[in-house]
Amino acid sequence: MTSSMPLRVVFMGTPEFAVSSLDAIRQSAHQLVGVVTAPDRPAGRGRKLQLSAVKTYCIDNDVPVMQPENLSDPAFVKKLQSLRADVFVVVAFKLLPKEIFSIPRFGTFNCHASILPDYRGAAPINWAIINGEPQTGVTTFFIDEKVDTGAILEKAETDILANDNAGSLHDKLQVLGSELVVITLDKIANQTAVSKPQNTPESIHRAPKLNPENRKIDWASPGIDIVNLIRGLSPYPCAWTQYSFEDVLSTIKIAEAVFETATHQLAIGELQCDKSNAKVAVRDGFVFLKKLQFQGKKMLNTSDLLNGSALQTGAFLG
Repeated sequence: MTSSMPLRVVFMGTPEFAVSSLDAIRQSAHQLVGVVTAPDRPAGRGRKLQLSAVKTYCIDNDVPVMQPENLSDPAFVKKLQSLRADVFVVVAFKLLPKEIFSIPRFGTFNCHASILPDYRGAAPINWAIINGEPQTGVTTFFIDEKVDTGAILEKAETDILANDNAGSLHDKLQVLGSELVVITLDKIANQTAVSKPQNTPESIHRAPKLNPENRKIDWASPGIDIVNLIRGLSPYPCAWTQYSFEDVLSTIKIAEAVFETATHQLAIGELQCDKSNAKVAVRDGFVFLKKLQFQGKKMLNTSDLLNGSALQTGAFLG
């Protein structure tokens, strides 16, 4: 739908997920009058300044970009006010203070990678897969003073396929989100947007930040739950476990695995290897390891590790 009244839009976002929405706004009938992204940060062993994906896009497309250290800085607030934006669009950015999100006359809306109110939080794509959800999606909603609780504007759903991991689902939702952002802008412009308050059922799932504790594999869990954890954390930051064999103790990341139901007499977490497979005993079968990375090494297919004798029958994962 083409808007009858193009909106003046300020976009705020940082990672790759936000780039598609930024590009969609640039290609739409609306006028992009400003872009805000995170300041450059040192990263990697060399501690070189790392540009955000949004800043890289802006440089490549000759789009001016703002990078405030402090969103409440009076000079930055004044700069935003001077842009006379009708609406701010936020995709994967930090929390905004009220003095910022209340500037535009039509408010500020966010595009979140879940079907709200489910999976509020920092890592909705990961947790939807980890929890074995059959579907997820994207939601646009007006920002208020709490996290992911504002009135909902639009939603779009997609299936989570059996072979999806966090990377492939991220890419699908990135495109879906960019389409929904423009649909939302068009409806605001045409005065057909309808916002509905979120209800919060008690069964709501959270999507907290990922950390070493919630990324560690519990081999006593059902096999399908273990594989879902691995899928939901692949290709980054990856589920992990300890590998123990004789005097070898190492941390390994697992990026791909398959579960097969079986009965056995092996101990939970015990590894069995042959020329082509490495499988871990779990309570209801085996988890076949397909791709993994020993600490300090490259991510490799299991077949390559078996050829090099890096994996041994009788080792324990835990």
